Amino acid sequence: MRRFLSSLIIASCFLGSLPSVTLAQNGLTIFSGVKSGNELPYRLDFGGNTNDWDRYRLRIPQRKLTTAVQKFVITYPDYYEGEFDTDEVEIKVQGKKVKVSEVKWDEEGNTLEIFPEEIVPAGKKVEIIFSNVKNPSFGGMYYFRCLTQSPGDVPLPRMCGTWIIGID
Repeated sequence: MRRFLSSLIIASCFLGSLPSVTLAQNGLTIFSGVKSGNELPYRLDFGGNTNDWDRYRLRIPQRKLTTAVQKFVITYPDYYEGEFDTDEVEIKVQGKKVKVSEVKWDEEGNTLEIFPEEIVPAGKKVEIIFSNVKNPSFGGMYYFRCLTQSPGDVPLPRMCGTWIIGID
């Protein structure tokens, strides 16, 4: 009986330590340089393969959106050589589509500025969708930072979090 109980305890400890499966593609990131709690969830609809077309679903949980948003600023590293279709950018707030008035892509500055037609209220779940993205030809980890600018605010974007996007 003791042998059975000890085997049961060891098995339950082992099974309890396995990570649960989620839809997010974040995986386990160790020593990323991103402060704990600042990593944002995302999903790549078509697998994130190098030199392929993809759709990026960049999510911002409601707890991260502490102020209303007039503009989203997304920065990416200079070694990311993918391409964005600025005509195919969507914003969803709480699952409902919000019209995008303008998307500015500064290729030299590695920045995308996204202007929703209406102010996105604080405390809402947001998803920014980039369709027709051409993934870079080399795989790797790419840090996409999300900054937000509030209406009537000093024009300095505030850090919201980081998407650590893996391309295979």
